[in-house]
Amino acid sequence: QVQVVESGGGLVQAGGSLRLSCAASGRTFSRYTMGWFRQAAGKEREFVAAISLSGGLTYADDSVKGRFTISRVNAKNTVYLQMNSLKPEDTAAYYCAAGTSPSGVTASSETRYDYWGQGTQVTVSS
Repeated sequence: QVQVVESGGGLVQAGGSLRLSCAASGRTFSRYTMGWFRQAAGKEREFVAAISLSGGLTYADDSVKGRFTISRVNAKNTVYLQMNSLKPEDTAAYYCAAGTSPSGVTASSETRYDYWGQGTQVTVSS
């Protein structure tokens, strides 16, 4: 069992930056692919980014490529999402997720993730 807790959300102006953190419990953090998803009001949850077990591979949705960077520090059981050049359309609740099976093309599929956090709200004003 893994528990994940997100933090770092808030209100920021367009063009600004935020860094989200996701802290995971347990000793097996390095066995999990970690992902970030987001859900805007009235919309379905969508994939943002994911990172492999060692951090050697990262995946990102086209809408955030070049602006968002996912990273992890296994020694700290933490995954980060650095968000730069934020846009109003990035406004959403952001969720961290952990899974043992996501890899490659499946990294963007939320059904591949087993454990989810409660989410942290990011609001980007224009």
